[in-house]
Amino acid sequence: MLISIYMIAITAEAMSGALAAGRRNMDLFGVAVIAFFTALGGGTVRDILLGNFPVTWTQHPRYIYMTITGGLVTIVIARFMRHLHQLFLVLDALGLAAFTVIGCNVALELGYDTVVVVMAGITTGIFGGIIRDIMCNRTPQVLRHELYASVSLVVAFLYLTLLRQGVNESVTLLAAFSLGLLLRMAAIRWRLSLPVFSYSQARWE
Repeated sequence: MLISIYMIAITAEAMSGALAAGRRNMDLFGVAVIAFFTALGGGTVRDILLGNFPVTWTQHPRYIYMTITGGLVTIVIARFMRHLHQLFLVLDALGLAAFTVIGCNVALELGYDTVVVVMAGITTGIFGGIIRDIMCNRTPQVLRHELYASVSLVVAFLYLTLLRQGVNESVTLLAAFSLGLLLRMAAIRWRLSLPVFSYSQARWE
């Protein structure tokens, strides 16, 4: 189940990257590059930080084909994307949970401590979007809008807690995905966010 959701997630993320590139009027190559890094950037950063070589996508070329194809297909169907907005929000939320769980699994298999496992999950979940926004010259949305990175944190904690309590893996995955989806949809629906830190030097003088 996890690998199927992962496939859907990287395709959805590639398409979101392509849309971001389109808003910046990039050419076809730019669209393909942004799509690729949005979908696979989180896993790449995680593997580099954890010393997990070779990087995962280098061993699975189909991931490259899927992300680039998803990005280029987006160009063709872009005019219809507004009708699919809600679907993409759901896919993105599922992708966040899937990437987080996969990142946790990788770190667990490498024998890292709990805090590293959690950070590996969060890195996998959010870093693709951060790379996308930096390449598109925007402040990363995952750090300034509705709950996103914090959803990844909650998913990671729930997943690890249930695993260590001996809960069935399928039940654990279902619980992590369900909580991630509910939290993310609630954050979007009611614009839930963490308190914002706004620093102005003049304000404190």
